[in-house]
Amino acid sequence: MTTVFLAAQAQGGGFGMIFMMVAIFAIMWLFMIRPQQKKQKELRNFQNALKEGDKVVTGGGVYGVVKRIDLNAAKVEVEIARGVTIEVDKAYIFPDTKSMPQA
Repeated sequence: MTTVFLAAQAQGGGFGMIFMMVAIFAIMWLFMIRPQQKKQKELRNFQNALKEGDKVVTGGGVYGVVKRIDLNAAKVEVEIARGVTIEVDKAYIFPDTKSMPQA
């Protein structure tokens, strides 16, 4: 009699395990994956809306101002000092958060 009862409990445990795995994935998606996707979308929107005069930071950490945008080659010329410009791939341009007004 005890053996049958234990076997019945073991079979019901599979559903609970699947439920827990789904719950863990849902929590990970809500707290990790979704916010990262939202950040990536905001960054893409910023890069697509770049215009001359925007203050930016390159992927290497160099601060500057956008001087020219070449959409065909996806390159941006950034002035890092008076008369000194560098050419950077558009994917490596980020918003200058230091000069942005704080909310």
